Amino acid sequence: MTIDKLKEYGADTEEGLARCMNNEEFYLKMVDLGLSDERFDSLKGVLEAGDLDAAFEIAHALKGVVGNLALTPIYKPVSRLTELLRTKQEGDYLSLYTEMKDELDRLLAM
Repeated sequence: MTIDKLKEYGADTEEGLARCMNNEEFYLKMVDLGLSDERFDSLKGVLEAGDLDAAFEIAHALKGVVGNLALTPIYKPVSRLTELLRTKQEGDYLSLYTEMKDELDRLLAM
């Protein structure tokens, strides 16, 4: 992963770098770690099982990870999912999950 690819993807690399003390190597390492987080995959299972409390905890954690890394295209759907789960409103949780996962996959394919 490179800063240029992250910019092309739509990440706010200036913000992400600022959070990592403008250390590009550290930021890119954190991005790689964040993108390999197993909770991206486990979230689908708990959503399908209807465990909204566990889904909220996972989505909230992922929101923090991608938010701190300024990965805006992933942050938007995971943020909407987190807030929907927080209030336990009826909604298409899996559709938001799919939107988030599609963005993750798009970034990983770059």
